[in-house]
This record gives sequence, C-alpha cells and structure tokens, in this order.
Amino acid sequence: MLSFLKKLIGNEKKEQMLLQAISRNALIVDVRTENEFNGGHIPGSKNIPLNQIVGKAGEFISSGKPVIVCCASGMRSSQAAAILSSKGVEIYNGGSWVNLQRLIQTKS
Repeated sequence: MLSFLKKLIGNEKKEQMLLQAISRNALIVDVRTENEFNGGHIPGSKNIPLNQIVGKAGEFISSGKPVIVCCASGMRSSQAAAILSSKGVEIYNGGSWVNLQRLIQTKS
C-alpha cells in the first residue's frame, strides 16, 4: 500500500512539473523516428530523433524555454533527458507521447 501511495504521489508531482513547464511555453520534443512521429504526435511538438538530440542542446539553451521530451514508452525520452541535462538544458521527461498528450488535454 505504501509503495502504491509513493508512486501515486510521485506521478502527481511529475504531472505538476510538466504542466508548470508547459505553462512556461516549453518546447515539446518527440525523440521517436520520423516514421513513428508521422504515425501520430502531439500537435505543435517537434520531431528530433534520439540519435540527433545531442546536436540540438545549444539551440534549446538559447531558446530560453524548458524542454519536454517524449517518445513511445518513455525509454528514449529518458535517454534524451539525461543527455540534454548533462548539457545544461532545462529538461523534463514527459514519457509516452500518448500519456503526455492526455495530460495536456485534460488539464487545459
């Protein structure tokens, strides 16, 4: 029961952080392949596949906006978040693009 509550509270905190970043005009970056992205994505999100993400860190920093990364399941977005964080980007792991889209739609 305690682990369930910790997970629930952790998810709520993550959602609050994501919504706060979105309210600050965060860039939403989908790190899936172009084909995956073309199969469905969050409107207004930008597609930068994981293997190209490291080269974009400077652009993200100069934008002055927080960045939320997402993918299919959260695995690639976790990798992208770690890479960008190490470069000094204000980064948030949005996990699955479907779940992130649902969060945006239900809270707006």
